[in-house]
Amino acid sequence: MPAFRQVGEKQLPNPILYMAWSPKRDLIALANTAGELLLHRLANFQRVWSLPPNENTGKEITSLAWRPDGKILAFSVGDTKQVVLCDAEKAEILHLFPVDYPVSCMHWMEVQDDSSSLSFFSESEDESSRFLPKLPTLPKSYSTTSKIFSEEKSDEVTNLLGEVRLNVLVVGGPSGFVELYAYGLYKIATLSGISGTCRSLGLSSDLKSLSVITEMRSTEDNPEIHYIQLDTGLLSSCLPELTKMARKFTHISTLLQYLRLSLTCMCEAWEDILMQMDLRLTKFVQEKNTSTQVQDEFLELLLWGHASPELQALLMNQLTVKGLKMLGQSIDSSYSSIQKLVISHLQSGSEALLYHLSEVKGMALWKQKFQPLGLDPAAIEDAIVAVGSFTLKASELLQVIDKSMKNFKAFFRWLYVAMLRMSEDHVPPELNKMTQKDLAFVADFLSEHFSANEELFDRKGKYFNVERVGQYLKDEDEDLISPPNMEGNQWVTFVKQSTHLKDSSLLFPTYPQKSLHFVKRMMEGFIDLCLQKPAEVIGHSVKQAVCLRLYTVPGSSENTPRLFELPSLWNNKKAGMHYVVFCMPEISPSKIYILRRATDPNRSVPNGLVALNLSTPLNSSIEDEMPATSTDCSYSCLDARFYDDETLTVVLQSVEDDENKMRILTQLPLNSALSWDEEFTWDLTLRLEQQTEGIPVQALAWGNQSREMDNIKAQFVAVNGIRKVACVLSANLRHIRVFEMDAEEEEEEEERADESQEMSSDQDRLEESMTTQSDTGEGGDGARGVEDAQVTDQSSGDILDDTAGSDIL
Repeated sequence: MPAFRQVGEKQLPNPILYMAWSPKRDLIALANTAGELLLHRLANFQRVWSLPPNENTGKEITSLAWRPDGKILAFSVGDTKQVVLCDAEKAEILHLFPVDYPVSCMHWMEVQDDSSSLSFFSESEDESSRFLPKLPTLPKSYSTTSKIFSEEKSDEVTNLLGEVRLNVLVVGGPSGFVELYAYGLYKIATLSGISGTCRSLGLSSDLKSLSVITEMRSTEDNPEIHYIQLDTGLLSSCLPELTKMARKFTHISTLLQYLRLSLTCMCEAWEDILMQMDLRLTKFVQEKNTSTQVQDEFLELLLWGHASPELQALLMNQLTVKGLKMLGQSIDSSYSSIQKLVISHLQSGSEALLYHLSEVKGMALWKQKFQPLGLDPAAIEDAIVAVGSFTLKASELLQVIDKSMKNFKAFFRWLYVAMLRMSEDHVPPELNKMTQKDLAFVADFLSEHFSANEELFDRKGKYFNVERVGQYLKDEDEDLISPPNMEGNQWVTFVKQSTHLKDSSLLFPTYPQKSLHFVKRMMEGFIDLCLQKPAEVIGHSVKQAVCLRLYTVPGSSENTPRLFELPSLWNNKKAGMHYVVFCMPEISPSKIYILRRATDPNRSVPNGLVALNLSTPLNSSIEDEMPATSTDCSYSCLDARFYDDETLTVVLQSVEDDENKMRILTQLPLNSALSWDEEFTWDLTLRLEQQTEGIPVQALAWGNQSREMDNIKAQFVAVNGIRKVACVLSANLRHIRVFEMDAEEEEEEEERADESQEMSSDQDRLEESMTTQSDTGEGGDGARGVEDAQVTDQSSGDILDDTAGSDIL
């Protein structure tokens, strides 16, 4: 009876480049050559959702990593050099950040620490909710650019942060590029001194060390695989402080994103129609034949009720009575929306930002605890001052909006009555009354907004600027066209006359000549400096503990997707060990090598390297299903992944000359191999492949945990020991089978599997013909047709259930 119960099989139109099981749910994420991100469930391997490539994220997925709780999936994009965090529930982009190099590998690890000191920081973290109200959700129509603050979840920051326990996303790429992100959001370390391109990463759960597999050119110009262990002891020794700082800085980062989105909403609320008055009046100035200024013509209309033919044509033909009324309503609606966003979003977000930065400053002043992490009180103080300036600029915008609304209402009311009289329409009695005060108010408005300014005309091509709010929302470095008039302001006069207050650090600078966007970018710059300093300090504290040269890469594997290439890494949390499994097919085709290093670089490990011999005869449980002549054949390892601390899941291939080489999926128990007493003396000046004779070799008893892979050229495997599942991928990267590893198939299920295998054989032949066609530039539509026929999109509805086994939909 075959081991492992097959629960799904699928032929896919596009080759799969990366696959990763969810750590908590029976879900597997796949990335294909078309740039799609697919999520499939274990039961029947049905597709849950797909995320197509787009211009914002990119089209070339280069690696995958699940957050340890399985709620967020991270994927890196090579063409845009970004890392994207996706909600596994709804396929929504939660967050993305740029990186300096295309990411080639990622690893997301949760810290395992039972220290009671973390409880103190979790309690202090909750105090912010006592003093700060919840941030208002952004208007639903404006939240399409990002789902971080959606209508349904106002506490999305908490969702991104996860639990109090720290988790770290490690990303790696070419030129030794390695960065660590707390909660996948805040960069806590930028590492240096690593040579080559990162192929695999593994951060230990105790934060004591980081394992890195790199590929670099050897002296013979061949790709050479190295194992590097980095000492990250500072992260481990300062874990409570690191957790506190990371959560605070992550709050700050998400608050900055909230302010950006709020400002985007304000720009959307400020419609282009607000510029119509400026544009039409400018056109009127350029086309009119008289030398009279626009201000004089409007004043003449105000005082005497007479308008020149040019002004009358402008008002009656271009603006029109109906158009003026709609313009007034549009301006009033837009100003009201912007005013509400400033009060409810910008000001509340700025207050929360000041609160968290002030707490970070207090942490930085606790030098004994936080100085080793690089917190700089001076840089944090600069960030606080910048946030204060942004808050003052938002208050200034409120005053401009309030004044503009009053001005426009009075101006449009007078102009509306004047245009009604020009058209000889009836003027309502309530609008016909205009006091001397109203006349003076309109005259002042005309004088202030319609005065000729040659300098302004040279710079902007306009003689005047009627609309004052839009200039605050433009993302430009130039000064405001019409800055606020501070003459007569008693507070400004008092500050200028006071020798103590004029240069006091207690007062936030105001930047009256700059826009809100300019001050926002300046604030982001200071906060970024504040956030980057710890990453530099922590990165410089990380030192290389050991570098082992393993082997050169055979030329036959140059076209193999890098994720599927060995070595693979594993962290044994209980024993505090890094495991590295790899093969050297050019040197020892029938052996698997396991390297062990303690997560503490100062601790030595007995029996640090062992070879597993795959040339042993198969056991009786497999003999029953195979010809007797095959019992003495040798096997080579195609792929190997750690199933758990004591088990290795391996795809094997018989070492024979015939074309139909047998392929087997098996579980290798490692207890006896890892307890071997023989030691290996490593010569660090040589590659491991040059000194294989002294490596202790261990034979393994497979037991009954093996299954022959019929009708599929099995090549790669992805496993999840927690959920006890495995996914086997064929050599052509399109044929997938999924197994439950702790169950055996019943006879009826075995018959159904035989039928499905016959079907899959036909699908293999069809798929191979499609591959041939696609290689010659044909058959693209046919491949898509197979996908449409075989895959049903299950994107609607909730999909995740922690308590379910394989049935999660």
